[in-house]
Amino acid sequence: MRIDFARSEQSTLGVEWEIGLVDATTGELVSRADEVLDAVHREDPRWAADDDHPHIARELLLNTVELVTDVCHTVREATDDLSRSLATVRAATDPMGIELFSAGTHPFSHSGSQPVTNKERYAKLIDRTQWWGRQMLIYGVHVHVGLDHRDKALPVVDGLVNYFPHLQALSASSPFWDGEDTGYASQRALIFQQLPAAGLPYHFDDWTEYEHYAGDMFTTGVIDVLNEIRWDVRPSPTLGTVEMRICDGVSSLREVGAIAALTQCLVTEFSDTLDGGGSIPVMPPWHRSENKWRAARYGLEAIIILGADSRERLVTDELMNTINRLEPIADRLGCRDELAGVEDIIRDGAGYQRQRRVAEEHGGDLRAVVLDAVGRMREPLR
Repeated sequence: MRIDFARSEQSTLGVEWEIGLVDATTGELVSRADEVLDAVHREDPRWAADDDHPHIARELLLNTVELVTDVCHTVREATDDLSRSLATVRAATDPMGIELFSAGTHPFSHSGSQPVTNKERYAKLIDRTQWWGRQMLIYGVHVHVGLDHRDKALPVVDGLVNYFPHLQALSASSPFWDGEDTGYASQRALIFQQLPAAGLPYHFDDWTEYEHYAGDMFTTGVIDVLNEIRWDVRPSPTLGTVEMRICDGVSSLREVGAIAALTQCLVTEFSDTLDGGGSIPVMPPWHRSENKWRAARYGLEAIIILGADSRERLVTDELMNTINRLEPIADRLGCRDELAGVEDIIRDGAGYQRQRRVAEEHGGDLRAVVLDAVGRMREPLR
C-alpha cells in the first residue's frame, strides 16, 4: 500500500496531554467527560455540542479528557496553549466538584470498572481485547515533532527509541495499581503494550518496508485505520510528524514542557545529522526491550544500555550529558529554560518517587497521592 507523508515545517511541535477527572474530596475517578465536554461547548458558541472541540477531546474512558495543542513553533507556545485549555476545562469542572489529575495511572480506582466512551471504535477495541482492553486505565503525554521530509521519519523513530529509557525514566509516574505498589516506576509502560500493534516499533530500512508492514496489518485485520498502530514511537503520516508516545502522564505543565523540549531537541539533532549525510544508530531489538523494562522497573535509578556494544550507564548521568549536548539546539529552538526542567526532575524526583514519598508521609493513604497531583496541576506555569 502507498502511505503519503505530509510535508511539515521542520521541528514544529504539537502536544497531547491526557487528564483524569477525579472527585475533589475522595480523589476517586469520576466518569463525567460527556458532562464536562457539554459544558465546554455551551461556553463556546463556535462549537456545537455534536462537534469535536479542537483542543479538548474525549478519550477511551469517560473519566478522561485529552488536551491537544495547535501546531506550535516553540515549547512555550505549546505550554501556553495547554494552559489555556486547562483553564477552559476548569471553568466547567470547578462548579461540578471535579478536579484534574494526571499521572501514568490512577493509584487506587479500579481499572476494570471504568465506563467506556460511547464510540464505535472504542467499543470495537474493548470487544477485541477483552480483559486487557478493560485495563487501559492509563494516561500519557504525546509529543509530535514536524519533519520536512518523509525519509527522515523512520530513522528519527529509531533515534527516539534509543532514548526510550531516558524519556520513560523522567516521566515515570505509575507505581500504584488498584491500590497496590507494583514495585515498578511505570506500570503504564507494561500495561499499554498489551494492546494489538502496541509496544516498541520495528526497525525498517526504508519507507517501502513500512508500507508493506502496514499493508499486512490491514490485510490480516489487525488494524482498520493507520493510527491503530499504537507504537511507543511512530510516524504520523497525515500530520508529517514523528510522534513520541513513551511518556507517562505527568502532574504539571513544567514537566510537560521539559519532556516536550527534550523531544523537540532530540528530533532536531537527528534531522541535522541526516541533513549532513549522517545516519542514526539502530539499537539491537533485545537491547531496546531490555531498556524499556529497566526504565519501567527502576525509573531514574535504571542502568541503561547505550548501544550495540552493550555499554551501560546510569540513566541520570546519561541524561545530564544529553541535555548539556543539546543546549545549542535548545537555544536555536527557544526552549533552553524548558530543557533545564529535565535537570529539575532529576534533582527533585520523578512522579513515581514523589507518589511513594507522599504515600509514606500519609501512612499509605493513596488519596493523599491523588490530591498532591491535583495540587500540582493547579500550579502556574511560571
